[in-house]
Amino acid sequence: MANIKKNNLVIGILTGGGDVPGLNPAIRAVTIRALREGYKVIGLRRGWAGIMGMKRDKDADNSNNFEILTEGLVNKAGRTGGTFLHSSRTCPSRVPKADVPPHLREKYGDEMNNLTPEVLKNLDYLGIDYLIPIGGDDTLGYAVELYREGVKIVGIPKTMDNDVPGTDYCIGFSTCVTRTIEITNDLRTTAGSHERFLVLEVFGRYAGFTAMLPTMAGAADRCVIPEHNFDIEKLTELLAYDRFKNPSRYSIVLVSEGAMFKGGEMVFKDTTTDAYGHKKLGGIGDLVSEELKKRSAKYNNGTSINIVNQKLGYLVRGGSPDAIDSIVPMAYGNLALDLILQNVHGRLVVLKNGRYDNVPIEVVARSSKIVDVRKHYNTERLRPTYKRFSMKPLFIMTSELE
Repeated sequence: MANIKKNNLVIGILTGGGDVPGLNPAIRAVTIRALREGYKVIGLRRGWAGIMGMKRDKDADNSNNFEILTEGLVNKAGRTGGTFLHSSRTCPSRVPKADVPPHLREKYGDEMNNLTPEVLKNLDYLGIDYLIPIGGDDTLGYAVELYREGVKIVGIPKTMDNDVPGTDYCIGFSTCVTRTIEITNDLRTTAGSHERFLVLEVFGRYAGFTAMLPTMAGAADRCVIPEHNFDIEKLTELLAYDRFKNPSRYSIVLVSEGAMFKGGEMVFKDTTTDAYGHKKLGGIGDLVSEELKKRSAKYNNGTSINIVNQKLGYLVRGGSPDAIDSIVPMAYGNLALDLILQNVHGRLVVLKNGRYDNVPIEVVARSSKIVDVRKHYNTERLRPTYKRFSMKPLFIMTSELE
């Protein structure tokens, strides 16, 4: 099918990185609006992997690489979590030899290969005029590379960690916080029944927003985050104090997966890395639990305090989106179409200070978004700190360090 475009302009859309609730509503919003404006919409499957691996041959089976989106298809999917287009952590500009699609291996045989030329040819082959990638800083970082190659890009920010620069809100964050609060409250009965410390490991490789907001909302007594290396002895003392004050004799700490002991490093599951060079995190919650139990007797009249240790992980990633992650993706999708209708590209749709807006997409490549420890985190008490809430954004912490 050489160049499906006839008279109508064509929009491509993809989802990359981890799944979150809210992706399907975003795809629905883009598709419904685009079809009504006279565009065709192509869903690129499996993130950047789909457009990278397709064959430019009218007789080839590219059903695993893209599909034409219809109103009926996206209406049904738009009520669900996850992404019906599927996803991957593929970076076409850095493809290991083993991951090069079979039909391209004669052409790309280095240990690390840049398949961006194939991506550009494939986009042209499909006749895509505008591309809407939905993802975090990795997915959008590659979108910046394509934009610099001349592709008309309008990005939509998505990540449970809420750490895409330039925006106060990323799709998936609200549902993550909602689920974290719900599950934490459910586990209180077990922690209280056995008078234990409750240690919950939550998402957050470089940014601690997913630990900070539930703690601020009262779900936990303390939290430890990637932005501040914590003293485990101090944490043990504080949790023992919290437990003693609690009539049910338990206390709770949320541990960001990227949190680090003072003088230590991030804890990784193994040494393998994804396409963007990230090692798989895993285990900080286990280590914190071990150390808390080992040290707790000192603060409990010589008796060790047992632990309820739970990694929340995919429990907060799966399922249907909450209200915010149903409404914001709808707005983001329509914002993207607003820009496309004006032939504006190279932009990222955002929420800033309670208002929908857009910023240059290069912001994801030239800055970072993390918790401003000085402003929002009490390093002595290991919990959020706040003084005034007037004129703060919905989720309290702003996009950039203040």
